[in-house]
Amino acid sequence: MWRRIKRILKHRWLDASTTQRAIPPDMVQRLAQRVAASEQYHSGEIRIFVEAGLPLSYLWRNATTRQITRQRALTMFGKLRVWDTAHNNGVLIYLLLAERSIELVADRGLNDLVKPGVWRDMVAGMGNAFQQGRFEEGLTTALEEVSTLLALHFPLKAGEINPNELPDSPVLN
Repeated sequence: MWRRIKRILKHRWLDASTTQRAIPPDMVQRLAQRVAASEQYHSGEIRIFVEAGLPLSYLWRNATTRQITRQRALTMFGKLRVWDTAHNNGVLIYLLLAERSIELVADRGLNDLVKPGVWRDMVAGMGNAFQQGRFEEGLTTALEEVSTLLALHFPLKAGEINPNELPDSPVLN
């Protein structure tokens, strides 16, 4: 019970201003440019979603913080329509500041081609930057690694046009 109350206080203490301090407008612009540049090499779509803390409805759940964070990332994957791409190869990079944790959610087109251990290793490798508050470095690393997978499995052919199906700019909450 105390762990749940502690978790609630931790997440409710943070708000949108926390997100804006961690991810200032100039960083948002750089990340959007990196997403746009990445999508010139593959047919995938990448979204970045950063939020300070989880909504109260998630915090009351009887589950580990890791499980709840994953549930939230899956929810945002749907709400941001990352699943709704022509080749089913969208990827959500989800960062939760309260826990300094990252989740990667890939649509079935890519997820079916990548072993689960690859995703776990990628998340583990980025964790150090987030734990130290180096959010731009961690998000850039995540973007580069996801882009590498997308370029490997869904490369653009010479002269192929890649319509931009989803916005490139990160969503801050």
